[in-house]
Amino acid sequence: MFIREINIPVSTIKGVGPATLKPLTALGISTVGDLFAHWPRDWEDRTKFHTLADFDKHGKINIAATVVSQEWFGYGKMRTLKILIRDATEMTAELVCFNRPFMEKQFPVDSLINVYGSFRYAYGSLQSSAFEIEHKNDSSARVLPVYSLSAGISQTQIRKIISIALREYGRGIDSEVPEKVRTENDIPAKQELLHSMHAPATMAEAQAALQALIFEELFIFEYAIGQRSLERRGRLPQTELPEITAIAQSDVEAQHPATAAQHPTTAAQHPATLLQLRLLDRLPFPLTPDQKIVLGEINADLASPAGMARLLQGDVGSGKTLIAFLAAVGICESGGQTAILAPTELLARQHAETAARLLEPTGMRIAFLSGNVKASGRARLLERLLNGEIDLVIGTHALFSANVRYSNLRLVVIDEQQRFGVLQRSAIIDKGRESNAEGKNPHLLMMSATPIPRTLALSVFGDLDVSVIRTMPPGRKPVITHLAVQGNEGKVHDFVRRELAAGNQAYFVYPLIDPSDTTDLTSATDMFKKLSETVFPGTACALIHSRIPEDTQRSIMEAFRDQRIQILVATSVVEVGVDVPTATCMVIEHAERFGLSALHQLRGRVGRGSKQSYCFLVYAKNLTETGKARLRVLHETNDGFIIAEEDLKLRGPGDITGIQQSGYMAFILADPIRDYDLLVQARKAAFELLESL
Repeated sequence: MFIREINIPVSTIKGVGPATLKPLTALGISTVGDLFAHWPRDWEDRTKFHTLADFDKHGKINIAATVVSQEWFGYGKMRTLKILIRDATEMTAELVCFNRPFMEKQFPVDSLINVYGSFRYAYGSLQSSAFEIEHKNDSSARVLPVYSLSAGISQTQIRKIISIALREYGRGIDSEVPEKVRTENDIPAKQELLHSMHAPATMAEAQAALQALIFEELFIFEYAIGQRSLERRGRLPQTELPEITAIAQSDVEAQHPATAAQHPTTAAQHPATLLQLRLLDRLPFPLTPDQKIVLGEINADLASPAGMARLLQGDVGSGKTLIAFLAAVGICESGGQTAILAPTELLARQHAETAARLLEPTGMRIAFLSGNVKASGRARLLERLLNGEIDLVIGTHALFSANVRYSNLRLVVIDEQQRFGVLQRSAIIDKGRESNAEGKNPHLLMMSATPIPRTLALSVFGDLDVSVIRTMPPGRKPVITHLAVQGNEGKVHDFVRRELAAGNQAYFVYPLIDPSDTTDLTSATDMFKKLSETVFPGTACALIHSRIPEDTQRSIMEAFRDQRIQILVATSVVEVGVDVPTATCMVIEHAERFGLSALHQLRGRVGRGSKQSYCFLVYAKNLTETGKARLRVLHETNDGFIIAEEDLKLRGPGDITGIQQSGYMAFILADPIRDYDLLVQARKAAFELLESL
């Protein structure tokens, strides 16, 4: 029997009456199985004793002491007992017994006691008001579990209830991990793990049990990922991930002289198709080594009956969009359609314009679709899409609107995938399934310029194959990043002024659109006025943010791209997809208010050409040392993967990748960030088992 199958009501356990049942229910505990699965969040090691001098070395200390004296302070209802104790080193401390007057008689002078608690200096004495106390003869050296609680139940109560439950129902419990996997990975039997978690003899036993349960949880998760991949594609995804350290094009030959040779199955056995070669011949530059490898991987997927489900990640400016276009060309050659989904109309239009310039000369028929396409043109576009007269459609959420139908949608590309929810991704995939008689899923290529840390790539995106573009296009120079404290903006403005005089352009980015009564943050609208009228008078400036109509945004960006505007004042709306090679300065004010990945994305808006570019992170004067350390990560590296790992540690996965709907947060004991090695081990074990079935 599995733990989850023990449906005996918790009320049958001795000591669980109506008063205790209520807080247990609030904790989600209604059955004995629920009770067993209410794992400790920590353990208190009372097998080791400390001295009072150790109070600042540990959160809590366990000491043997003698009661020296008692006294009372305060009056009336506020009258409180204070017990003076002394340890073996003759050091003394006071136990402040709030609401525990009974301790006067329970622990008289000269009592030998054990005290477990946290201590601090207050009012000239070492004191504790958060402690547990027992007579020495009544106290045994042990490890005690610490549980999450709700109002109405104490640690002592829940420990006793679980202890009784273990005696009555803690036998004959099966492991969720198959026997073969359990023995190969040295995982103890579930019944043993249950007792080691709730009643360990030592801290080592408790920690070993915790690691085993984390492996179990990750194994079940990865097994489900493998099953889903088999159902969708008939094969398992990668077990291991490619290395994800970004390198400059200039370092490729020195550091990776045989990059393509290391991937013969992708680089050699799946070369570019005829139409892809026609496009490559028209490019003024060659593909980077990593682009060649990824193109080979994608061509292999497109040729496979299992189909593609791949995450393509690469740093800002690494050339992912070109790879997506090449994939679309391959689909076009086989008579299929491609849809490229972008999060904003600005980015979608830029992709469409680039596609028209690169792909239409090869004979591909391209269309743009968004909610703002006029009704007259929209009807004809939808008709052509349904009739198969469009090979590649690029757009926003409109691509999966109810009235949009495809002739043979074979490839779906989702750009900046973290900006789309699970249901939105499913909606566009459903369009592809509906467009073919077999009801097969279209090939799926998800792209992210916010690099996905390895932990998330193996968990959240664990059913996808992963491709990485590390090498940057030739001629690109790393953006030089400077930190500037507020008040020194004058020096930043002087630097920008010199860049403008050299014929370059600049972005100024702010966290707010308008001023706010609740914060003193600088707003984009206020600074647009100041920059255009006072700081850079006579310079062509423009303001762009999310409340400006899409058509106006587009015309502003076109003017900026054509160098009719020298300074663009904006919010983070320019974070994604804006490509202006002559923009060399990015100034981000209140940089501490942005996540590291967002800052890296914004920084990636410059350095798109061959000129040296610069990013200035302006931060608040009162920024903490931790805050400064965060910004120094940007100062010290241009490697988006390193930055993403740091951002993941600081902010958690939901904010970085938009995965609140993904199930990632459903782990109870496991943390893929902390438990990465166990995640890899569990994934390998799960996939090996699936392959053997």
